[in-house]
Amino acid sequence: MPSTCRRASASASSCWPLAEACIIARRLVERGVRFVQIWDYSWDMHENINEVLTRKCLAADRPSAGLVIDLKARGMRDDTLVFWGGEMGRLPVIQNDTGRDKVGRDHNTYGFSMWLAGGGIRGGYVHGATDEFGFRAEEKKVHVHDLHATILHLLGFDHEKFTYRYAGRDFRLTDVHGEVVKEILA
Repeated sequence: MPSTCRRASASASSCWPLAEACIIARRLVERGVRFVQIWDYSWDMHENINEVLTRKCLAADRPSAGLVIDLKARGMRDDTLVFWGGEMGRLPVIQNDTGRDKVGRDHNTYGFSMWLAGGGIRGGYVHGATDEFGFRAEEKKVHVHDLHATILHLLGFDHEKFTYRYAGRDFRLTDVHGEVVKEILA
């Protein structure tokens, strides 16, 4: 194991746990497990972002790409949806500018990126864009309810059929909103 991957700290995980998780996920899918979730911790970089983000990206890039390539090589990519994202993005400006190791970026719920592959997703397509500063989504915005409706659609579910009435109000996984984002579908 390379020494750069052996070190793990509270602010960054090593590269091997994610790579192992990707291999295990592929093996679970091969054996018929329908839903697999991988967590890669320590992306919440409020400080020391110059070092930590570079290390995290290097540790995540190859295993994530390897999972998609591995699924394709085994003929499973078309039937397997891979979703890579988090609950929010990062501001395009720094915070804690009290020294080089304290520089970080705060949360940004106005514009962030994620990617999806396989499982009915249109390959090579980029949907939407932020302003030139990278702060706020401006083109082809996708609300979280639309994202959830689209993911459920790709998994074979009609999100509107999950509606149930409680206390005089309709509830469902996408609240009472959500439209499938058809432009990203293959």
